[in-house]
Amino acid sequence: MLRGVDLEVAGGELVAVVGRSGSGKTTLLNILAGLDSTYEGRVELAGRDLERMGDRELSGLRNRTVGLLCQSYNLLGHLTVLENAALPWLFARGEGTPGRRAARARAEEVLDRVGLGDRGGARPHELSGGEQQRLALARALFHRPQILLCDEPTGNLDAATGGEVVALLVEVHREQEVTVLAATHDPAIAAAAGRVLELRDGRLEARA
Repeated sequence: MLRGVDLEVAGGELVAVVGRSGSGKTTLLNILAGLDSTYEGRVELAGRDLERMGDRELSGLRNRTVGLLCQSYNLLGHLTVLENAALPWLFARGEGTPGRRAARARAEEVLDRVGLGDRGGARPHELSGGEQQRLALARALFHRPQILLCDEPTGNLDAATGGEVVALLVEVHREQEVTVLAATHDPAIAAAAGRVLELRDGRLEARA
């Protein structure tokens, strides 16, 4: 359970949140992403007060503004790698959404960015764990998010593969000036972060 959490993340920051399992890291990210509304207090995301937004507005804000990266990848096995990368487009169908050809080009672009440009026709089960996480990152980057929320993004990977994913996250953060908030046990992510916070007994503290 979170208690009295006061957090402000500036645009372009890379912040790591560490803490024991069960300390509330995932809950914090779910609240920030608008996936969990069972809290007291105020949450602003990209200048929007989440409490004042309906479900459709929240979904739209997440799809346009937030990229989510989790340790479980959450890929759809019946879709190709290219189709998984373009999932945000499928969910955003409507006014202002790019056409199919533009969506395909964007999916190919983000797959190239994460080193999977030649695997577009494969299925997720044909990829290694590291490749699946890179695909999940490509999907998260599809709509050029302002904010990337990462929940144990290297938790299912060995040290070497996890290091590759961390390096890619840092590159994306620097090149695209994406704000990154990562809940993690991985010291490599903490070492790369500009600020490290620790959740302890539901409270968020700056790590010295």
